[in-house]
Amino acid sequence: MARPIVGIIGNQYLIDNEYPAHAGGKMNSEAVATVSGCMPLLIPADPRLVSVKELMAQCDGFLLTGGRPNVHPEEYGEAVTDAHGQFDRARDAIVLPLVRACVERGQPFLGVCRGFQEVNVAMGGTLYPEIRDLPGRMNHRMPPDGTLEEKFELRHVVSFTEGGVFHKLMGAQDVMTNTLHGQGIKVPGPRVVIDGLAPDGTPEATYIKDAPGFTLSVQWHPEWNAADDPVSRPLFEAFGQAVQAWATARSPLPKSA
Repeated sequence: MARPIVGIIGNQYLIDNEYPAHAGGKMNSEAVATVSGCMPLLIPADPRLVSVKELMAQCDGFLLTGGRPNVHPEEYGEAVTDAHGQFDRARDAIVLPLVRACVERGQPFLGVCRGFQEVNVAMGGTLYPEIRDLPGRMNHRMPPDGTLEEKFELRHVVSFTEGGVFHKLMGAQDVMTNTLHGQGIKVPGPRVVIDGLAPDGTPEATYIKDAPGFTLSVQWHPEWNAADDPVSRPLFEAFGQAVQAWATARSPLPKSA
């Protein structure tokens, strides 16, 4: 039986600072294939090349990946500042309407880091350009030095709402996660439910209220060590189950009581 297809949103970058490319992290593909049990398909996130309608017809679910460029502040009604960093307007143009379409239709997606922020913006929320500049907040950015293992090491607790979606999924109310982001949720969209927080109050886990399908998003990077990490594995397994259900019936996975 053919595996369901997960479209992995790619990012634009330059190879050797010269050759334009669309790319995705190897760990994203590995998590989708080995933990979710789906076929990973890298998506060039550019409206000149693909459309939301085409993507939804060809893919059964979507992994909204992290990426260095940030969502453009014009998408949530704010002016550009130096703190906002780099942008990818082509990705904005594909992913924001894709999120809204998936929420409406019940087609599953998993948001990660920038993907977490995209979901909030797509649903009418706003972002802080730099979390570490806020009073009382920690530095959530990737450590500048060290090995890849050290950069992705578990750095802080995320506390889930008691009895909430993530608490039930993880079987624990407090978990340890990595942290590699500069921006974060300022005002959640009207239907965005914040279901997990870092110790400094930074939102770390969300879902969309009354959405018919799987809409979980996290601010950390669960694709790192996804097969062995006790927090990452259940997240990607649940996502895979939702994608499989969609591929089988083209309707959302029924919600448990």
